[in-house]
Amino acid sequence: MTGNSLLKQTLGAVIALALILLLVGQLLGQPILLGYVATGSMEPTMNAGDGFVAIPSVLTGSVDEGDVVVFQARELHGGGLTTHRVVGETDEGYVTKGDANPFTDQDGAEPHVTDGQIVAEAWQVNGEVVTIPHLGSAIMGVQSTAESASGTIAPVLGLTTSADSEGLGALLVAAGVALLGFGTLLDRLGPGRRETTRTRSRQNVIAFWTALGLVLLMFVTFATAAMVVPSGTTEYGLVSTETPEDDPQILAPGETGELTRTIENAGYLPIVVVHEAESRNVATDPSTQTIGIRSSGETTVQLTAPETTGEYTRHVGEYRYLTVLPPSVLVWLHGLHPLAAIAAVNGVIVGVAVAVVLVLFGHNDLRMRSGGSHVSLSTRLERKFRK
Repeated sequence: MTGNSLLKQTLGAVIALALILLLVGQLLGQPILLGYVATGSMEPTMNAGDGFVAIPSVLTGSVDEGDVVVFQARELHGGGLTTHRVVGETDEGYVTKGDANPFTDQDGAEPHVTDGQIVAEAWQVNGEVVTIPHLGSAIMGVQSTAESASGTIAPVLGLTTSADSEGLGALLVAAGVALLGFGTLLDRLGPGRRETTRTRSRQNVIAFWTALGLVLLMFVTFATAAMVVPSGTTEYGLVSTETPEDDPQILAPGETGELTRTIENAGYLPIVVVHEAESRNVATDPSTQTIGIRSSGETTVQLTAPETTGEYTRHVGEYRYLTVLPPSVLVWLHGLHPLAAIAAVNGVIVGVAVAVVLVLFGHNDLRMRSGGSHVSLSTRLERKFRK
């Protein structure tokens, strides 16, 4: 492979990965490494259709004035994701504003933004957002084409979900599976191609470390999913009023109400759960707990009403870790950073898996028997049926 061909393949892979990340981020409602702005509210920092590197909030730490954040709005854009700059902070949360707007979001109908609403932060170098011109325009064109196609094809396939939500995602997955199937059939049943190059690699032999790497990748993927997917932020509504009710979320100014939160562990390993207040005047008791196999636990969430009457929102974050290390160690690692705890858990899982495989199977390469590429698929199936 020449240097030019390698460069072209690498560039193509990077572009494909960028498009996939943007599409998946739109389907999930959260930017994944890359985001874009659809309007001119952030001009001249970012023009409509520009892309940017979106760093997940779990990696960014505390939010400072001047940061450009991606948050789940309540009123702006119908409650969708919004990318604006933090221009201030109050007891109720952050004050945000588009660089091109003459007033803040909170001067309008948008409540103060809390930590629980922030999903990512735009990467800045020397105070300037790193942008990718026209990347958003490209993905919006792809998305528009996909939605138009789904609107045409979905009725034929009997799909009734909307094209801009799960229906579009299902259609994209179905199209991918169909293309993979057609490609496999063409490769298997199409005309044979004569090989013109020779190879030194051994046929039907899988390198041991390659096979082990695939197995470990599967273990790490499932373990990470078991910790990350159930985790997240829970939102609680709170009303501060002079006429409180017998409801822990409708309180007099300065009064504290208590809610009981139930945590389920449906897995076959104990978990350590860390509860974190992501809004002011919120507390949890206990803040950490260990829940056994296929068991449940409870924690108390305390909400304190502000002195000023009105409607507010409060957020509580939940972080889960498989108990393959002592709970106190996992809590300490979480205090450093949630990713440190996840990495430590995956490290233990990888170490144990490698040790078990080496003890049971050694480290020899795996040889797979094959009927040969010259044998057609129909002949192989016929032989199987005869057996």
